Amino acid sequence: MILPVTLTIAAAAAVLNLWLAMRIVRGRFQTKVMTGDGGDAMMLGRMRAQANFIEYAPFVLILMALIELAGGSATVLWGIGAVFVAARIAHGLGMGGKTPNILRAAGALVTWAVLAGLAGWALALVYYGYASPVPTGVITLDATVRG
Repeated sequence: MILPVTLTIAAAAAVLNLWLAMRIVRGRFQTKVMTGDGGDAMMLGRMRAQANFIEYAPFVLILMALIELAGGSATVLWGIGAVFVAARIAHGLGMGGKTPNILRAAGALVTWAVLAGLAGWALALVYYGYASPVPTGVITLDATVRG
């Protein structure tokens, strides 16, 4: 199977995005605000939590996939992926409050650390050669290498 770690974390991210979206929908029914935030702080917080998630998740998933393809450690990627998902859950919960709080701050800081760490790892793979050698030859549809 190609990219099992990234596929799993991407599936978790999809579920997390649905959870964030459902919180917005529930808030819309509670506040009767069907478009925008209607000046409601809770709605704004929930909307920003989802938007913020969508701003970071693609970069994390793309970097994870490329690092996994380049031969990066699956064990480390599992850990980073789990930390990213946990950080985004914490951030989403923290954005429900009216004032800044530890969940929001920790979620944001850990997300930044994950993104910076993945970026650094990706650059190290490219410029310091810490990658598995890429097989030469032609990769067929059944994923066998011939050449």
